[in-house]
Amino acid sequence: MSELNKLRKNVDDLDRRLIELLNLRANLSLKINQIKKRLKKEVYSPGRQIQILKRISKINQGPLDNRALESIYREIFSSNLSLAKRLKIAHLGPKATFTHLAALKKFGSQIDYLACNTISDVFLEVEKTNADYGVVPVENTIEGIVSYTLDMFVDSDLKICSQITLPVNLCLLANCSKSQIKRVYSPAQVFGQCRNWLANNLADIEKIETSSTTRAAQICKRQKHSACVASTLAKEVYSLRLIASGIEDLPQNITRFLVIGKSDCSPTERDKTSIMFSIKDRIGALHDMLTSFKKYGINLTKIESRPSKRKVWDYYFFVDLEGHRLDKNVKKALSELEEKAIILKILGSYPVGE
Repeated sequence: MSELNKLRKNVDDLDRRLIELLNLRANLSLKINQIKKRLKKEVYSPGRQIQILKRISKINQGPLDNRALESIYREIFSSNLSLAKRLKIAHLGPKATFTHLAALKKFGSQIDYLACNTISDVFLEVEKTNADYGVVPVENTIEGIVSYTLDMFVDSDLKICSQITLPVNLCLLANCSKSQIKRVYSPAQVFGQCRNWLANNLADIEKIETSSTTRAAQICKRQKHSACVASTLAKEVYSLRLIASGIEDLPQNITRFLVIGKSDCSPTERDKTSIMFSIKDRIGALHDMLTSFKKYGINLTKIESRPSKRKVWDYYFFVDLEGHRLDKNVKKALSELEEKAIILKILGSYPVGE
């Protein structure tokens, strides 16, 4: 037997062992999920998945890098989840939007996906239990906060149970050559992420806003002399021509997405808590609200204000802080805040993960 055939036989033997081990792992996952069902716990456990990925990255000695192993394990998680329950994930936009890509990154390919036209539709589908979880964008490193997502939490009882960060690589796609382009389609926020590139390369071309990058690709597909700013997946799905890639104005163009569900997560080694509160209209009120966090040594990573839309110059404040709502010091700080605030709402505690 030649050396090549010997090596191939070794690979075949390893494949047989891998299949046996993967199925053994799947059987253990089924038993775990049966226990979860008896205890009325959620099948999906983002904190546990993150713990597994961290452990794998520590013991990995190559030649596969950690990103490759993460991709493999996300599909293992996805397959094992589908054995216990065929999860349905609602997400903003049709197939090939960046929110769809974020959902795929978190849940894998063995899950059912439900495309929604608006962020409010995503919340509604989860609230009506037509979907187990939803994925919505919340902020971008270039364009900032997605205010509509924050506004939805004012009246919704859904919780944040996980987050996803996705590097956004913007592409100019078209159904013609660059010189023939007469109009470009994309959402307003996406145009904002590549404003300088468009000004330098397509200054006199009409820019038309759409509800999503996928909608832009769909229009571009059927209209002559049209282009769109979308993902590389949209190029494949709609058979468009790649005119330019990486057209975002800043190299660190990252969008953060939230996974929303009926409950948040148990504490892990590294968590974040998101809250919303309103305050009395008086001098120093916001300062007084935040002193409890300093008192208990809790780091605030983000604070945003949004008009309440119920009273002129009345605002809700959205805060992200380090730690889980069940952590001793976080619990004390939130208790003090509740005494001072008109309204305090804990939007969820969830693993930082990425």
